[in-house]
Amino acid sequence: MYVIELSLRLSPMPIAVQRKELQAAQAVYGDVRQALDRGEPRLLELHCEKDEQKQITLLSSEIVAVQMYEKSASGAGNRRPGFSFDT
Repeated sequence: MYVIELSLRLSPMPIAVQRKELQAAQAVYGDVRQALDRGEPRLLELHCEKDEQKQITLLSSEIVAVQMYEKSASGAGNRRPGFSFDT
């Protein structure tokens, strides 16, 4: 399972979308990245992979950061989101 997490301006809670396949997660990440790169505000629609009825539309100019990480079923040994040094 892969998580694409969006940090929004003036919002303490991120928006997260999950995808089962790496290619699908990379496609969503790429879409968000393109919206950020353009610099002009546009609507970005994301949907739930499991339930297509669940959707959210965001204004791209309100997205501050996007990250993608793998979510493992087991608690031990999974990658933590963000950037950190493991010692």
